[in-house]
Amino acid sequence: MATFVSQNKPNIQYSSQKANIFKDLIKKNHLNDLPHSYSLETGIYNSKHSPRTLPSDPFTDVVSHIFSQKHNGKTSFIDSSTGFSLSYSQLHPLVKSMASGLHHQMGISKGDVVLLLLPNSIYFHIVFLGILYLGGVVTTMNPLCTISEIKKQTSQCNVKLGFTLSNRLQDLNALGITSIGVPENANYDPNSVAFSCFHQLISLNDNSLPPRIISQDDPAAILFSSGTTGASKGVVLTHKNLISGVELFVRFEASQYGNNNEQNTYLAVIPMFHIYGLTLFTLGILTLGSSIVVMNKFDHNEMVRAINKYGVTHFPAVPPLLKALIKVGKSVHRSQLKSLKQVSSGAAPLSTQCIEEFVQTFPRIDFIQGYGLSESTAVGTRGFNTKEIRNYTSVGLLAPNMQAKVVDNVSGLCSPPGKTGELWLRGPGIMKEYLKNVEASCSAIDKDGWLHTGDIVYFDHQGYLYIVDRLKDVIKYKGFQIAPADLEDVLVSHPDIDDAVVIGRLDEEAGEIPMAFVVKKPKAKISQYDVINFVAKQVAPYKKVQRVEFINAIPKSAAGKILRRELKYTFSSRL
Repeated sequence: MATFVSQNKPNIQYSSQKANIFKDLIKKNHLNDLPHSYSLETGIYNSKHSPRTLPSDPFTDVVSHIFSQKHNGKTSFIDSSTGFSLSYSQLHPLVKSMASGLHHQMGISKGDVVLLLLPNSIYFHIVFLGILYLGGVVTTMNPLCTISEIKKQTSQCNVKLGFTLSNRLQDLNALGITSIGVPENANYDPNSVAFSCFHQLISLNDNSLPPRIISQDDPAAILFSSGTTGASKGVVLTHKNLISGVELFVRFEASQYGNNNEQNTYLAVIPMFHIYGLTLFTLGILTLGSSIVVMNKFDHNEMVRAINKYGVTHFPAVPPLLKALIKVGKSVHRSQLKSLKQVSSGAAPLSTQCIEEFVQTFPRIDFIQGYGLSESTAVGTRGFNTKEIRNYTSVGLLAPNMQAKVVDNVSGLCSPPGKTGELWLRGPGIMKEYLKNVEASCSAIDKDGWLHTGDIVYFDHQGYLYIVDRLKDVIKYKGFQIAPADLEDVLVSHPDIDDAVVIGRLDEEAGEIPMAFVVKKPKAKISQYDVINFVAKQVAPYKKVQRVEFINAIPKSAAGKILRRELKYTFSSRL
């Protein structure tokens, strides 16, 4: 989850004079019904949930924390394509075996960085947890990355060893990185040259390791932001950060829905190399005793088959997956997908139309959204529906142990409920730093520990958070600020538009004008004029779209985040 860091951030010191100005603002806007989580004096929103106790022992590593949790779970991971499964009783010994093999046979020691260039698989977790159990540091990458992208990241991290698919071994070897082939599923030949080393590592009977002294403050993972604005940066997460992700995101959410976690089955489609999938499937859910059905690549038919065959109850998704599920839901028989109890969405914004379509298509399924970043270890907010409250458009309430501010980027004042500003977060999930980048680290996290997220948001009077847009994506038209998300919401409501994104196009007179990139639905015959006219009828004059470009698909990251920078670069000659 990329962070967009605002520049020239105001230094907020809450003086009594500012507090009085703020109180006057409250009275002027009739905002007297403030949530009990908000403080007028400090401008801080505190979580409305009770704090959760985190490990007090400074030498608790995240793997030991995970396996110390008691539950009655039987099956941990299931390969969706083959049905091969790993029990919880098998998992811990396999992790220890991997850690021992990495140390004794591959020479990996505490602090060494190991690359995971892998798609989802039942073996991803064994490798990941084995490295961390040893005290090593993991850096993950999309297996579709180019050689130049791999070279850049591995050089920054000083990678000592890599795990990847057999068809990428040659690429890593060409970069001088010792690499181990990992099978995509359980149907592999252990005698194969490509997988012999991996098979040996997980088959060791000797699980001996040198004394492990791992501090909660030691680095555990380096995840690179998607770089949707500016250069990609390495987010350094500690064992404490990962433990916070487990406790404040996964285990906390599960606790709100009762204690029958062993009866739940999750579908893992979102990539585990991303903070969302990593925190959920590689770490947190293992503490619950739930089963995880792993898909190594997405396919509509395979998704339906996996949900029905394995009785999937929970489907964490990103917007593209949610849209695919809606399409499937409209075409399959009612007897299909009946096991699903909850679908959640995160990592990227959802349009109002998409939310409404989902709720109409699946009225019996609990739908929630959440918010988090790589820089916050996926900890931020999480939705929770009750009989009294069904808040589908919000990304939820602040997680336990978390604080927030909403800061007006012009005045520097903290915004009360109902007023927008940049979201600042503080809590135990906030990253240690950006790798080898002191300037970016200091810009992102101030001296008081606040992470400046770059997201424009507001809280309502009940403490629910709403994402408006990203600070750097805001279009400035003749002094007016236009949120692209507002226009995108209007665009996708058109019956002939399948997807759309809006960016700011440089203009000498206005500064910037809204330009839309539109994906038509099959056989649609709308023109640029039709699109411009459609939007103009629904927004203020200064917000109307003034240029339209029709394209085949909106470029998005693996987590479903729109790659606006790529669009600007591709079409720069026309902008």
